[in-house]
Amino acid sequence: MSVITDPLFYLLAIPAITILGLGKGGFSGIGMISTPLIALSIPPLQAAAIVQPILIVQDAISAWVYRRDYSAWNLKVLLVGGVVGVGAAWFLATYLNDSHVRIMVGVIGVSFVLYTWLGRVPAEPRRPHAATGVFCGALAGFTSTLAQAGAPPYQVFMLPQKLNKMTLVGTTLIFFAALNWMKIAAYSALGQFTLETLATSALLMPLAVATNFFGIWLVRRVPNATFYKIAYVFMFLISLELIRSGVLDVMRGA
Repeated sequence: MSVITDPLFYLLAIPAITILGLGKGGFSGIGMISTPLIALSIPPLQAAAIVQPILIVQDAISAWVYRRDYSAWNLKVLLVGGVVGVGAAWFLATYLNDSHVRIMVGVIGVSFVLYTWLGRVPAEPRRPHAATGVFCGALAGFTSTLAQAGAPPYQVFMLPQKLNKMTLVGTTLIFFAALNWMKIAAYSALGQFTLETLATSALLMPLAVATNFFGIWLVRRVPNATFYKIAYVFMFLISLELIRSGVLDVMRGA
């Protein structure tokens, strides 16, 4: 059955694209759920190919909206690492198991959130070393390319800085927009883009754009302190999901 006419596909794709739109609107990280959700009805590589053009369009919208709200210093150090991470993932893709990558990233995310909730992270904002930013950017680029799981390493670096909400959102969206453009070459080399996947992306695009603008509208109305609380909860839940899905994949392969 064609993907475009498969009811099960749309039953999963519509909530997935809605979540993706909210993530690209400013609630960073939750969009990471979208590709695995769609992959419940179609092969994971096909799901990634359908989502990727949607990400590019949403990135363009969000980057324009938040074009004045970003931290130049953070982007510089993170993108240096991001280039290295995407390149390393492309080179090592055939040698690595993405299930183990998801487990690793999930453990990092859960550990960091628990560390924060237990009061171990300083209450006052602090600017980390540039080398830490390069490392976290590389890890985010690496895990984003291999397992669509770049948010936890990125947030480990960004959240303790306690930036203004809009600055954090803008920096996040611009960083991941740049990563998504870098990943196009890698995905193209794997032959993932077909007429079928592109047609399906186009069909879902209006919903993606609408939910993107809704996310932008919503994030502007959430108080700064509440936004950070939501960000930590999302990071915790997403990290748990990464661990769960990674462990299940390992068990299936055992």
